[in-house]
Amino acid sequence: MKESDRGPCAGGIGRRDFVLGCAAGAGVAGAMALPGLVRAEKQGRMRIRIVYALHAVRQDVPDWPNLGFDFGPVMEQINHALTNALPEIEFLPAYASGAAQAEAIVLGDLLAGVDGYIVYQMNGWNLVAPTIAATRKPVLFVDYTYGGSGGFLVFNSIFLRSGVGNVGFVSSLDQADLIAAAKCFETARGDASRFGAAVARVRRERTPAAGDLTCRPDPVAAVSPAEVMRRLRQSKILAVGYPGVSFAGIGLVPVEKIGFAELAAYGKKADRDQAREIAARWRQSARVVEGVSDEVLADSAAMYLGMKAVMERRGANAITINCLQGFYGGKMSAYPCLGFFELCNAGQVGACECDVRSAATMLAMNALTGGRPGYISDPVIDTSRRQIVYAHCVSSNLPFGPAGPANPFEILTHSEDRKGASVRSLLPEGYMTTTVEFGAETKKVLIHQAKTMGNDPNDRACRTKLAAEPVGDIEKLFTAWDRWGWHRVTVYGDLAEPVSALAEALGYKVVKEA
Repeated sequence: MKESDRGPCAGGIGRRDFVLGCAAGAGVAGAMALPGLVRAEKQGRMRIRIVYALHAVRQDVPDWPNLGFDFGPVMEQINHALTNALPEIEFLPAYASGAAQAEAIVLGDLLAGVDGYIVYQMNGWNLVAPTIAATRKPVLFVDYTYGGSGGFLVFNSIFLRSGVGNVGFVSSLDQADLIAAAKCFETARGDASRFGAAVARVRRERTPAAGDLTCRPDPVAAVSPAEVMRRLRQSKILAVGYPGVSFAGIGLVPVEKIGFAELAAYGKKADRDQAREIAARWRQSARVVEGVSDEVLADSAAMYLGMKAVMERRGANAITINCLQGFYGGKMSAYPCLGFFELCNAGQVGACECDVRSAATMLAMNALTGGRPGYISDPVIDTSRRQIVYAHCVSSNLPFGPAGPANPFEILTHSEDRKGASVRSLLPEGYMTTTVEFGAETKKVLIHQAKTMGNDPNDRACRTKLAAEPVGDIEKLFTAWDRWGWHRVTVYGDLAEPVSALAEALGYKVVKEA
């Protein structure tokens, strides 16, 4: 991606580095005709351009949904669904991988008499929507669930915060919600500033009412803020392959940067017989092992032993690794997912993607709850079920702490590239959870709560997908992603009051996300 394609939204994206720098800036042809198009003949019909923001029709980079994913049938089905449901509108499909191609589409549409746009975020960080929104024509911004959800949440938060009236959004697994929202193009004909509000009314009407949020009993004996702060001062986070120059977490927790080479050296020294024993235990304990060989499991176990050794050598009880860049760049021989799984089950912290802030948040919540592990995720919001889905390729299967009951888990390939080994933890439903991020740079704590409703088996995107119904206003839950980034840390337990007490002791302000 060229620097000129980054646009004004780049600074708010956060930790995933645009998922490999929007690696797909490579040549998808803008305004290329797509299958499934039925053109209208009658004059006077509205002409709506559908722009699919994606890397390539057949995905050629590791990213959500996954390497090799074929968007062709998906786009064809969407085109047909819209055309069949709304024959009074002429839909003009195209696709683009970045801002430059989006600009070319917009310029061509000046002559084509296009009345508005549907921008479908199919991959995470393709900078298409901001360019299209700048036309000031009505724009329906749509998340392709478990495909474009990260970019959708971040870009959409920017639109909401900016108060642009011409942009409405759909975040739903139910295609009927897309069709209902698309009917608003006619409502806003001649006045694009009304479009966002019209779509919002339809979305609210179609979002189910809050369900029964009564949860299963789960008492938590919270640790005092003073004791939590003492434990945090005694903690240390190792940040492996940290890409930035500054840290953002909880100021009490020291952070030490180390390189990939040091971690790799410890992994190479790991006892292979011990690694094979651990791998055999994983295979025996998992409900399913699919697509992962014994050798890959042993490599993952050696990675785990290397992490333990370097943590012991450096006096750390938490480690976070720039795993995507490390594995894709050949600096790591295995993903750390199963190692993180083991560390979190044992009461320590293994945190994804060198996310220091989330690692510090996990340490704080672990100390606050007497050992309950935090679960880092890339959340997805589905208004059709009134749910937030916490998705990532690793999670503990001891959500109530090392002494608590275990839930089933599966070992699968890492989702984005279908390589290595990762974890699908089938987390228990019916419990209250508390989702937080501690921000030392702003002295704020972001928080929302949700009742767990089950595990989504959808094959797209990350393996563990804990679905939950948020407490409060799901519409408000769309608003903070540009300021806080995509990651959140979820912990089992009704912890709003203990978190507030800890925030007060730290001098932080609590910000309710829903």
